[in-house]
Amino acid sequence: MKSFKTLVSLTALTVCMGAASMANAFSISPVSTSFTAPGTISVKSPSSFQAAVNCGATFTGNVDATGVAKITSVSITGGGLCALPKITGLPWTLTATAAAAGNVTNVGYTIASTFLYPASNCGPSTIAVGYSGGVLTASNQTLAGSCTVVSLSVTPTPALTIVP
Repeated sequence: MKSFKTLVSLTALTVCMGAASMANAFSISPVSTSFTAPGTISVKSPSSFQAAVNCGATFTGNVDATGVAKITSVSITGGGLCALPKITGLPWTLTATAAAAGNVTNVGYTIASTFLYPASNCGPSTIAVGYSGGVLTASNQTLAGSCTVVSLSVTPTPALTIVP
């Protein structure tokens, strides 16, 4: 009988802990909205011989009805290596994890081997991002394939907010 009471108590505690963690969930707003986020990105990869390459970047996507953002298109601009990546794994999913932070899942890109550059196969990986003052940022985020997002800074329009 004592073990049955212990089981009931542990079950009740588990249910309460689950409810408490749901109460701390965050989402992105406004829901059911499309966005564009232009800015800059700097990456390192085997194609750049691990030197940072600075490019322009524009992310487009939408926030679904559950408050999760889906990045459906990524455009990289600039010369040299900036012209070569093919984005993989779209849509990327941006989920808020705190009042000013989130994760982007399935991030990846490839660069085919050329006469000047070896091939890169970066990701898919999950990167951590910050969100403050209307700017989404990331720094020193490792991707599979010996690649790194050195820095990312984009400003979504319309402005997005993270809500509890």
